[in-house]
Amino acid sequence: MAEQSAHEKYEFKKKLESLRDKKGRSTELITIYIPPDKQIFDVTNQLKEEHGQAANIKSKLTRTNVQGAVESLLSRLRYLDKVPENGIVYFTGAVDIGANKTSMESEVIIPPEPITVYKYHCNSTFHLEPLEDMLKDKNTFGLLVLDRREATVGLLVGKRIQAFRHLTSTVPGKQRKGGQSAHRFQQLRLIAIHDFYKRIGDAASEIFLTVDHKDMKGILIGGPSPTKEEFNGGEFLHHELQKKILGLFDISYTDESGLSELLNAAGEKLQDLELMGQKNAVKAFFKELISDSGKVAYGETQVRANLEINSVETLLLSEDLRAERVTTKCSVCGYEDKWTRRWKPGEAAPTAGNCPKCGSSLEVTDVTDIVDEFSALADKSSAKVIFVSTDFDEGSQLMNAFGGIAAILRYNTGI
Repeated sequence: MAEQSAHEKYEFKKKLESLRDKKGRSTELITIYIPPDKQIFDVTNQLKEEHGQAANIKSKLTRTNVQGAVESLLSRLRYLDKVPENGIVYFTGAVDIGANKTSMESEVIIPPEPITVYKYHCNSTFHLEPLEDMLKDKNTFGLLVLDRREATVGLLVGKRIQAFRHLTSTVPGKQRKGGQSAHRFQQLRLIAIHDFYKRIGDAASEIFLTVDHKDMKGILIGGPSPTKEEFNGGEFLHHELQKKILGLFDISYTDESGLSELLNAAGEKLQDLELMGQKNAVKAFFKELISDSGKVAYGETQVRANLEINSVETLLLSEDLRAERVTTKCSVCGYEDKWTRRWKPGEAAPTAGNCPKCGSSLEVTDVTDIVDEFSALADKSSAKVIFVSTDFDEGSQLMNAFGGIAAILRYNTGI
């Protein structure tokens, strides 16, 4: 099964955002999840039963809308010879478009992962949870940083670091108190260290074992020497987790900030991890920016100009970027204008307004998604396209400070 490309994931996420925003006035929106092993004949029979039961709905408008949605689905299913290997999802219903009006709308999605359960759902919103779960990056890494004073246990879930437990020790310092023999003091200190390591192991095991086995990709341990080596050698983690240790890394901090330091120190181990690829790309952009080499561009206008002359080596687009290039034209005097609309899910479609030359009503003649446009331009010149999450600091900075659009160039174009 082919893995989704970054652009396909972006489009999938955008489509779900659009469906999430649609509302029905009553239970008029129908969602059907059809797994690959489900017989179309069985689905058709259930829809016919639902159509008959809808006749009992008291509200004439709701009854008409529900039956209309069912009829639309039955019509679509006639053209489905075989359910795709990942299954198929239909969304149909009378969507409230304001001004006391509704519009019968339909959407079909072939999911990126197999559907396992058949589901018919009728409500005032579409049922999206199973598809939204497919968007989540399920790769998880256990993170543990420790020295003899403290320890912090966390998880890297997808692109987000989550701290779960902070422990402090009662290990005495290296200076013994008066009246104690050096040997006795050293024994007590070793016992305290062992007990602390055991507490750390128990806490980490409890947290790491809550992760689904197939999602836990490995465990990273950080701290000063010889602490982390002592901990690892003592096998204080659960035996199943002990096998998942990817490496030990020298770091300075063992509080919550140490988890981020550990992730950076383990960069080589995680080179194939999507997050590290994104981080490295953004860091490379900032490095070129600071060096004033001229080999970077940012913002829609500058990046588009460089894409058009094939000078972009790596195109960086924020996963949260929602922007459209809107073209408006006056049919009376021929005036034409292009402008960019930044939008959020739930916002209404752009309106054209009036012509600044003759005052007539402008018409929207074209709406182009900027991510689609830039991705297509990048493909033509074999530029690498990286979608960057805002779940980490550099990714958030790319969105907030640079508008979610940036590029590393092959050479200084002077644009």
